[in-house]
Amino acid sequence: MGAKTLSAAALAALLASSHSLAQAPKPGALETYKDWTIGCDNRNRCEAVALMPDGADWPEIPLMIGVARDAGADAAAEVWISREGRGAVDVSFLVEGRKIATARARDGEAKVRGPQASALAIAMARGTTMEVRSGNKIWGRPSLAGSGAALRYMDARQGRAGTMTALVATGPMGSMAVKPAPAAPVIRRAIIPNGPAPAPLWREELVKLIAFTGCAGEMRSDQTPELHRLSKTETLVLVPCGSGAYNVTSVPVIATGVPGRRTFRFAPFDAAPGWLSDDKHPTLVNVGWAPEKSRLDSFAKGRGIGDCGGSEAYVWDGARFRLVEATSMGECRGVWHWIPTWNAEVTD
Repeated sequence: MGAKTLSAAALAALLASSHSLAQAPKPGALETYKDWTIGCDNRNRCEAVALMPDGADWPEIPLMIGVARDAGADAAAEVWISREGRGAVDVSFLVEGRKIATARARDGEAKVRGPQASALAIAMARGTTMEVRSGNKIWGRPSLAGSGAALRYMDARQGRAGTMTALVATGPMGSMAVKPAPAAPVIRRAIIPNGPAPAPLWREELVKLIAFTGCAGEMRSDQTPELHRLSKTETLVLVPCGSGAYNVTSVPVIATGVPGRRTFRFAPFDAAPGWLSDDKHPTLVNVGWAPEKSRLDSFAKGRGIGDCGGSEAYVWDGARFRLVEATSMGECRGVWHWIPTWNAEVTD
């Protein structure tokens, strides 16, 4: 009887573990087609962005351009541009020398929506040359190489292929054939209680903590762990654990117990954060903590100018940090707009 009971308990634990893994967030991956990168989030919202062509000379003022679209039959495409600028001006979008759309730009930012956006996206997918102009001034000449493949991927990911709503992979089926957007995960955050700041670490605690995290050789003499209240009994400790020219890494730990005799464990996450983490040793980069939102932010630059990298945002639900936002840009080719790959709704 005892052996059967133990076996049943082990099976239940295994099933629970499998269910937990199945529910773990899986941010979308990026795909690159020549000079275009595209990514979609868990709700099948997709965004395709033009890259700087390999080997091309960088313009004095780079221009970014992208095509974004939500999932669902009624969602329309949107084309956006971004560059350095001030004031409000009209801009024109030309493909193969023909004006396709216009928009009003404010401080270098503009969006084309509605039928103009669909027409422009389709023209970009079919064309080979493009210019963005403000009057007689050329703002940029984005590469269109790979744009058609990227938008075809968008059509397929959103279930539009073969329908009249597709941008590239069009077909005879109506909008009713387009699959709806998946529901967003809903995460209830734990309210961080007001109260005095956590007591500083005693020297013996600091020595124990540094040994526990393995950060002995990574913490500079001018750095100290940050302590933040999570609850009446738990403290979030962000342990400095290495730094470079533009990235500063930290290991998140949860402390419990009375000052002087606190115990430590690695902070639990539903998805391992950052590029450097694993499930047993989470690592955050350029971390920020917002107690009013119960939110922990991490972002890592792939290089100093910030045109590639990734970011994650988590909220504390009382038991673990839950992923609520993620962005990524895997190509270091002149795009400072990182593509969203995960989104969740947060409630109190």
